Amino acid sequence: MNKDVLLVLITILVALVFDFLNGFHDSANSIATVVSTRVLSPKLAVLWAATFNFLAAFFLGTAVAKTIGGGMISLEHVDQYVVMAGLFGAIVWDLLTWLWGLPTSSSHALIGGYAGAAMMHAAIHTGTASIFSVIIPSGWYKTLIFIVVAPVMGMVLGLSFMIAAHWILQNKPPQLVDKWFRKLQLLSAAAYSLGHGGNDAQKTMGIVAGALYTAGFMTKSDMLSNWGRFRWPIILAAHAAIAAGTYFGGWRIVRTMGQRITKLKPLGGFCAESAGAITLFGTALAGIPVSTTHTITGAIVGVGSIHRLSAVRWGVAGRIVWAWILTIPASAVVAAATFLLIHLIHPQG
Repeated sequence: MNKDVLLVLITILVALVFDFLNGFHDSANSIATVVSTRVLSPKLAVLWAATFNFLAAFFLGTAVAKTIGGGMISLEHVDQYVVMAGLFGAIVWDLLTWLWGLPTSSSHALIGGYAGAAMMHAAIHTGTASIFSVIIPSGWYKTLIFIVVAPVMGMVLGLSFMIAAHWILQNKPPQLVDKWFRKLQLLSAAAYSLGHGGNDAQKTMGIVAGALYTAGFMTKSDMLSNWGRFRWPIILAAHAAIAAGTYFGGWRIVRTMGQRITKLKPLGGFCAESAGAITLFGTALAGIPVSTTHTITGAIVGVGSIHRLSAVRWGVAGRIVWAWILTIPASAVVAAATFLLIHLIHPQG
């Protein structure tokens, strides 16, 4: 087998491993609320979430993938080694935060790792003065803005839904409300999982497309349009990998998301999932790579704060926010170090 073909296959395999770990790490986002309210058992919840993660392939397009693939990092500073080092940085950060039980963003770990590896590539090949030339500002502006906007949108929508529901249902018996929303939460969990799969799988799709382009298997016009003959293989492989990861799930983070931020009932779970789903649908269609973790955490905080601000465990929320802040630079540093190591071992890298 040709060396270049083998290298691109390894790169794609590593990308799909990251996608699997993304689903594994972020499965809590999809199932924490529905498990904590006891609407579904953990086994049924992960199956439900994984199914809709995969079905997202047919509904939410590829706008986010195009932003990741060619809208954030200049492709002239990207090769197979940059992609692999970037993925390694993201995977290491994901595994560390999984061990710590922190629901950080796999998406931001990916873009941080991708940027860190590309900047090291530029530093080695064209000098340290050129490291920021790899960044495409327009792609980063909206991503960085939505680090703040996405959780705030989730929080405002979650709180608004809870206020509206309490006003509409104020004279209904609590047992009846619980009964209704235990059923409705199946729909909101499905919608959220659809948004999760649509937004997060697309990030891996963009990386895979970038790898195929740098290896010469796709033209620039393919990258800017619909990826030619690779379109559906890329889409289906990425969604299958994230769905499999979700199915095998990360239970450490479920506890943090579903129980430690605030206590949820079916009504609260429905409002949080609906708020998260609406935010993810809008950003996926607009091509903005947001964090599903940030979005659902904001929604849960909004739902919990309707009773009283002390209902939210702000200490836990604070640890999560610090992990968010560190994600992009930490994964960038790991990826940059990885690329440097690759270059020292194999100077063509």
